[in-house]
Amino acid sequence: MADRYFKKVLVANRGEIAMRVINACRLLGIPTLAVYSTADKGAVHARAADEAVEIGPPPPNESYLAIDKIIDAAKQFGCDAIHPGYGFLAENPLLPEACEKNGITFIGPSADAMRLLGNKVQSRIKMADAGVPLIPGMKSAGASLEQFEEAAEKAGYPVLIKAAAGGGGKGMRVVRSADMLKESVEAAKREAKNAFGDDTVYLEKYIDNPRHIEFQVLADNHGHTIHLFERECSIQRRHQKIIEETPSTALTPEIREKMGKAAVKVAEAAGYRNAGTVEFLLDTQGGFYFLEMNTRIQVEHPVTEMVTGADLVVEQIKVAAGEPISDYVHSVEQRGHSIECRIYAEDGEDNFMPSSGKILYYEEPVGPGIRVDSGVTGGSVIGVEYDPILAKLIVHAPNRDLAINKMINALKDYRILGIKTSRRFMIDVLEHAEFKAGRTYTSFIETNMADRTVDTDKISNLAAAVSSVAMMRKVQIQAGGGRKEVRPSPWLTIGPWEIGMRIEK
Repeated sequence: MADRYFKKVLVANRGEIAMRVINACRLLGIPTLAVYSTADKGAVHARAADEAVEIGPPPPNESYLAIDKIIDAAKQFGCDAIHPGYGFLAENPLLPEACEKNGITFIGPSADAMRLLGNKVQSRIKMADAGVPLIPGMKSAGASLEQFEEAAEKAGYPVLIKAAAGGGGKGMRVVRSADMLKESVEAAKREAKNAFGDDTVYLEKYIDNPRHIEFQVLADNHGHTIHLFERECSIQRRHQKIIEETPSTALTPEIREKMGKAAVKVAEAAGYRNAGTVEFLLDTQGGFYFLEMNTRIQVEHPVTEMVTGADLVVEQIKVAAGEPISDYVHSVEQRGHSIECRIYAEDGEDNFMPSSGKILYYEEPVGPGIRVDSGVTGGSVIGVEYDPILAKLIVHAPNRDLAINKMINALKDYRILGIKTSRRFMIDVLEHAEFKAGRTYTSFIETNMADRTVDTDKISNLAAAVSSVAMMRKVQIQAGGGRKEVRPSPWLTIGPWEIGMRIEK
């Protein structure tokens, strides 16, 4: 089977997404090459691939962002394709260009489509011409304060200043009155310059209390462009998604059909090929507006896989190899409900400060309809050099209520000791009455979780006790007189318990 696709795929990433790509290649019988920095020596993804090569020191621009080193590694080890995952080089058009120059297939869209869709101003212009609904605002980047003032008055306050060249909340400012405009534009330009090397910003109408809805699209080189329904990504912290689900409780069949057609139209207008995601904002009246298109596989793609049965990474590989989208994918339907929680190495009880250290004990939840995409295991060392995502926990159930309950139980069964995670915070979100009612807006955390308090003394005492137990050793006498040193599970040693927290109302 592998001969139909590629001889060997270089996985230009790390962590859980590298593991996801490696597993998809295994399914297709394709050997893989992992790359790793010196900080990731011995990492799970480096051990899981058929081959692995060190490409530089920890700073990303000297390893995972070093296109020349990645291309050299691909050529040295006989790789004829590169999969970028998400993050790092996944949306950098210089990588597909370098691949093309060196006779290597890039598993993703073309550099031209990536450039167009990576620039929010240019993509807005293109989508306006294609008839895709847009948020009112500038059709081009602002060059003077007067242009911003004019656009703001026309759109009406509040407005949003956004960086043209990036995402993730960088270079973004909400402006609620005219006296805040000048300062906000200048601050957004500085932040955009620092984050993306480009201080181009533009203005659009700020939609109060929206939902963030995205549609998964697939396009091949045989004239097929389809969508695989929506994902709701409204639970966000600092403009970063932390909980995603599908189907969305906000979409009627009529709105779903309209948004799906618009998503396909976006991909077709851009000449897009491979997997991508079209993002929209949905207002409280059912109006929706094109936000941007992500030219890569999304972090939250597993929820789509859980309700449709499609393997999106396998489809990426097949499309890149010149194959059409699989026949069964054309007829998939949404079955049941799926939720994903991102497991970050962050202290959810201390303003989500990064947490680093060694994972002393690691145990994933198991059971029907539970999936874990992980890039760590017991003994993994978590640094601060890279994105703090450790794993993704995904559940599937016949309906949303059951999916919520399954996710809460799975989070409680997820054991990670030695570092702090945001696991407990997500349990509190899922248990909140507003979340259970399906009232999930992008302002959910600020509105509903601001007064959340926890018993930090209890957490500290229990964590200290568990850390002490995890360091214990137990010597057992084996048959034949041998001695075996065993590290007992702290959960078995101290009996069943969990870190409980109480929300003060």
